[in-house]
Amino acid sequence: MASTLIKRARNAIPAPSWTAKGAENMKGEDMWLDNDDIRPLKLADRTWNLWTYLTFWFSATATVSNWYAASSAQALGLSMWESLGCATGGQVLIAIVIVLNGRAGAKYHMLVLPVNRSPFRSGFPILNRASFGVFGAWWPTFNRAVMAIVWNGVNAVQGGQCVYVMLHALTPKIAHIKNVMGEGSALDSGGMIGFAIFWVSTCFFLVIPVPKMKGLVYAKLIVFVISAIAMCAWTITKAGGIGEVARQPGTAKGSERTWLLIRFFFLGAANCATFASNAADFQRYATKPNDVILGNLLGFPISNLIVSIVGNLVAASSVKQTGTLIWNPITYLDSLQLTSYTAGNRAGCFLIAGCFAYSAIFSSIFENSLPAGNDIAALFPKYLSVRKGFFVCAILSFAINPWYLLGSASIFISFLASYQIFLSSITGVLLCHYYIITRGYLEINDLYTSRKDGVYWYFHGWNWRAYLAYIVGVAPNFYGFLNNMGVSAPGGVTKAYYFAYEIGLFASFFTYWAACWVSPPALMVPLGEWREPRDY
Repeated sequence: MASTLIKRARNAIPAPSWTAKGAENMKGEDMWLDNDDIRPLKLADRTWNLWTYLTFWFSATATVSNWYAASSAQALGLSMWESLGCATGGQVLIAIVIVLNGRAGAKYHMLVLPVNRSPFRSGFPILNRASFGVFGAWWPTFNRAVMAIVWNGVNAVQGGQCVYVMLHALTPKIAHIKNVMGEGSALDSGGMIGFAIFWVSTCFFLVIPVPKMKGLVYAKLIVFVISAIAMCAWTITKAGGIGEVARQPGTAKGSERTWLLIRFFFLGAANCATFASNAADFQRYATKPNDVILGNLLGFPISNLIVSIVGNLVAASSVKQTGTLIWNPITYLDSLQLTSYTAGNRAGCFLIAGCFAYSAIFSSIFENSLPAGNDIAALFPKYLSVRKGFFVCAILSFAINPWYLLGSASIFISFLASYQIFLSSITGVLLCHYYIITRGYLEINDLYTSRKDGVYWYFHGWNWRAYLAYIVGVAPNFYGFLNNMGVSAPGGVTKAYYFAYEIGLFASFFTYWAACWVSPPALMVPLGEWREPRDY
């Protein structure tokens, strides 16, 4: 009797499944190409309008990581206004690429399976299959996933620093914990406690469905704006007023200054290479395809400019306050406690750091966890949903020891400039395929099948034309990439690498066009036609 009841109870409990929802209906190689999460987005989930995209960018850029990029230019010798001009110019360029590369994600509503007749939209990992092949898309998707995971780790370090400042405001003892971290780490032992708390907090928010995060995103924007203005006003007042701060000249002169201007202008574009490559992931949520145009062209550069102004003012004020430029705003915030551990300073630091930590959580989710989750689910659709991909990203971003990437301004800049050569070459192929080769047309059903008669089968699922273009785009910049990683190289190689993103983008674009002209793929639309469907 008892054994029968136990057996029934055991049978009533569903066995855990490692197969992602939707993948169980696939057979053979198709199990590695499809599940419910990586199919194009359902109509009911397309809720973002022009206002949403404008506020999304203000929210996405409302994080201290954007202060880092702008203030690091000051740390190397540019003035505040030169730093702002370079960053804004580069971001205007990349905003254009974001709009162009996300067009397919925003535009396409397609019927994927006959059992579900709702219109859908698709994102970056699946769009890769159109140009690189249904299996060849794994490599560019892996590339983008790596970048998103690394950025997720960097953002977690910044969030951990914010939590540390909060803990330091509560008790001075955390600053005296024995440091066991290695040389070059941006975090000491106390900072690692903050990192762990921030990391766990972010994981809690990852369980909320993305379409339901609207209110939290708006709250994040409000919280960051208030805290950023508060810190800016506080530090400028301590430095003697905005005039004293804004009039400080740069220290670089002559040709050194010229090359710094060039370097940071193009770095303004390169450090947003992930946004450009994964544009379809965000634009797929659009209610109307054209909502994303102004939302991105205006929202992205303007939001970055505002955050950069605040970040540069804070960094410049540190010179007047301490005698040296503190490029990391969180380090500067904590230094205010160290110099005067009063109740007022501690309360101010706690509140500002808390707001920064909250904003960092949602920047991490939307800028890194979401793209990485999409990519990881696309790499292993048989086993992983997008939500599982979020947590894989979280674990790997901890495992890569990201605290060593923020040890100094020069290390951070090297990190920003390094991975761009791979993403720019991928973006060039995607742009050429959609706008030149297929003239805006996608054969949706063939994106999810390994049938040999599918137009994206190419050669055993791999498009050699795309890989040729990718290699040609990476090759001219690879020596500079190695130099950025520590390999000695002539000065000319270093300077040529400043243009790496543009070189990779255009080289891969035109090489792919030429390869398709020499050996046309199965789906190639004449230039005189435009086959993109109407929005419906």
